[in-house]
Amino acid sequence: MLASRTAASLLLVATLAACQTSGDGPADDLDFSEADAALESYLTEHGLEGATFAIVHRDYGLVHLRAFGRFEPNRIFLLASSSKVLSAGILMRLADQGVLDVDAPVSTYLSDFGEYKSDITVAQLLSNSAGMVGLIDDALYGPYICQYLDYGNITTCGVKIYMADDAADRVAPDSRFRYGGGQWQLAGAIAEFASGKTWEELVDETYSRPCGLESLGYANYFARTITLESTEPAYLTNFEGDVSTLNPTTNPNIEGGAYADAEDYAKLLLMHLRGGTCGKRRVLGEASVARMQEDRIAAYGGNTGDPELPGYGFGWWVSRDRPGILADAGAFGASPWLDLGRGYGAVILVESGSSTGPAIRLATQPAIERAFDALPMN
Repeated sequence: MLASRTAASLLLVATLAACQTSGDGPADDLDFSEADAALESYLTEHGLEGATFAIVHRDYGLVHLRAFGRFEPNRIFLLASSSKVLSAGILMRLADQGVLDVDAPVSTYLSDFGEYKSDITVAQLLSNSAGMVGLIDDALYGPYICQYLDYGNITTCGVKIYMADDAADRVAPDSRFRYGGGQWQLAGAIAEFASGKTWEELVDETYSRPCGLESLGYANYFARTITLESTEPAYLTNFEGDVSTLNPTTNPNIEGGAYADAEDYAKLLLMHLRGGTCGKRRVLGEASVARMQEDRIAAYGGNTGDPELPGYGFGWWVSRDRPGILADAGAFGASPWLDLGRGYGAVILVESGSSTGPAIRLATQPAIERAFDALPMN
């Protein structure tokens, strides 16, 4: 049996309810008890120690925050691939500022190091469409291995990948969806090189300061999560939500190295729901938010291989049967998603494996939809 919530969690939830849904309005009628029960049932059935769960709405802000099991609401989790949407947003902000053009060849920004991969654009990197070797092809592909290591910094690793002798292993850009891998570290190098700023500085000025985030950061923990027995990363058992246990690095993993708590991640989901703004501060242009959410790979007949989310944008897995459903699950069970039609976003954070994220979303999503569908019409 999962442990009950702590008194602190109960107090936080009560305070949240008072602050977020006070007054007379539709949000007062939101009832997530069914979704909570579905999540708790999933955790029990799969022997998970707990989770944190946050829901935001385009009009009402943060409407639900709850912790289960042994975790507090402010528990920090390793996000793994749920980092991709965040990383893509940093490059899109630079595009909004005119610092880079995502449709330009990557050699536009790294030509000081020679002319390599001049047939690949930044947009192709961010949509797993660059034709480069991906994680499913070979997660430990030698020419890109620096993405997992404390190897110089993002720029030096990205340049190494940019110059890698990988032509025999690549396919034509925009011809096949090849998920993850060195293409993301290359994108991070372009962000640093074009802006003249470190990734840490870009994270801070893109998200942390405008959106008031206290927990978001990036590290490179994958070298400690992949074993010789399996390339399926395992959650760091000694992490315990303490970022001081992560090795300091100037080469954080761009596609999967972020960490955050549920409330901070939910604030970024709300930013996407609100067309790129955190409060009165603009983070991304509306056109950039919309472009990130477009099914970019459909244009060349691409398919993710996921029957439920076969499309892909910039960091977002995209439903084709249910327009407006977007997700970005991670290898450690993190599960953020958006429902643009209903105007809500949700994130569930756990410490588990890659199959948990999609499954835990599907276990709770119908109940959340029913909660929003039950709102009285304005």
